[in-house]
Amino acid sequence: MKCDVLILPGLWNSGPRHWQSLWHERYPQWQRTAHRDWTSPHRDEWVSELDAAIAGCRGAPILVAHSLGCMLVAHWARCGSPLKVAGAFLAAPSDVEASTFPFDPGSWAPVPMDALPFPSLVVGSANDPFATTQRTRAFAEAWGSRLVEIGDAGHLNTESGHGEWPDGLRLLEQFCDEVSS
Repeated sequence: MKCDVLILPGLWNSGPRHWQSLWHERYPQWQRTAHRDWTSPHRDEWVSELDAAIAGCRGAPILVAHSLGCMLVAHWARCGSPLKVAGAFLAAPSDVEASTFPFDPGSWAPVPMDALPFPSLVVGSANDPFATTQRTRAFAEAWGSRLVEIGDAGHLNTESGHGEWPDGLRLLEQFCDEVSS
């Protein structure tokens, strides 16, 4: 793949059989964000850690986010960092304002509904337990993202059968081609 990638797992760090982990194994030159606390994430701390990870990249990376990682991207975009990213691939953004969100959203709510200052692609599922189709569409519209709806695919994680997720990798490759041309 012809782009620098920074992987942004969500809550609990996307386990070893998750597509983000499998893609990282396939492309070991990609970077993956590290966080001090994967189980009780504090927004400002995660935003600072993301900013440091972007600063450590060779150039402007493509952010590949899942779940709460998508909210991290939206909050980072508002933080005023002078750093640049080439774009963001946002898979299954969690609605931190929904009753189904697995912990008290605290500093993560409300969801930023500002246009992202870089190209972005949201991949959504019709039966994601952590965001309704309507909310996923609202996120994509507010963020100025292209939206790809992939039907009943759960939360696009290991539990919903998305191990290697080759269709997602093809979407990412297409997105990288679009932002690098």
